[in-house]
Amino acid sequence: MRLGVLDIGSNTVHLLVVDAHRGARPIPAYSHKEGLRLTEYLGEDNRLADEGIERLAAFVEEAVHLAEDKGVEDLLAFATSAVREAANGEEVLAQVEARSGVHIEVLSGRDEARLTFLAVRRWFGWSSGRLLAFDIGGGSLEIAAGVDEEPDVAVSLPLGAGRLTRDWFTGDPPSPEEVRTLRRHVRTEIARTVGGVVRYGEADRAVATSKTFKQLARIAGAAPSSEGPYVSRSLSREDMAEWVIKLTTMGAAERAELSGVSEGRAAQLAAGALVADATMDLFEVDRLEVCPWALREGVILRRLDLLPGRLDQLSGGTPE
Repeated sequence: MRLGVLDIGSNTVHLLVVDAHRGARPIPAYSHKEGLRLTEYLGEDNRLADEGIERLAAFVEEAVHLAEDKGVEDLLAFATSAVREAANGEEVLAQVEARSGVHIEVLSGRDEARLTFLAVRRWFGWSSGRLLAFDIGGGSLEIAAGVDEEPDVAVSLPLGAGRLTRDWFTGDPPSPEEVRTLRRHVRTEIARTVGGVVRYGEADRAVATSKTFKQLARIAGAAPSSEGPYVSRSLSREDMAEWVIKLTTMGAAERAELSGVSEGRAAQLAAGALVADATMDLFEVDRLEVCPWALREGVILRRLDLLPGRLDQLSGGTPE
């Protein structure tokens, strides 16, 4: 079947169309996205501004038409932390649904971590043993670990790169004092979770997903995306420790000139680097492997798991 997934994230709203059936990997057929950066439309009262609501509604309407054009049978729409935590989040979703006819499910932070972990597990397989997965989004950091498809522990922290940039940095580049203050805050928040995660056992494989980690790996020497998803990519703690110093002393324009860094995300990469560096250090991860699948793929895989099956599919035969 042809599925459409509409991901309303804190940084980007993204329509992904895939061809998929249960037991097979989803094959991307079409992609359309826009960097709305919804967190930037949150006022001091934590309400999404009218301009942000209008841009979101317009994108969803456009996505519906594009999905129809591409022959999508089922459109799954979900929102993450920016909408979840907005004081007027329910009102925003009601307006968008009234205009587009699309029901948008709001994922909890824990569900974000769980579904991302499912995607990581399916990508690396059972032979990877106990997995430890990290995802830095625009609004939150997700951490999950386990030996099965359902993680033993799934945690979401309000340490997204966009959120931290908006709330903690006033200069470009940020001042040394701002960097130090945010570094202390990030490490305190992450340190509180370490014991609850590692008590289940040492990870056999540590994995990173999300655009932030992909960009950090790229500037540290990983292969470009043009080489395809099957090329092994990783990020070492040593490289991360060097780059976090460089990135926090650069301005956004300088970061945007680095290989693999998009102009739209350059401003928040310094905060993202502080989170990545703290995560690797506090969890004592020497190297993170970058997984091309993340939350969107997790949503697709879970949807495919719920498709009705027939007993004859066990043998591949036909009923008599």
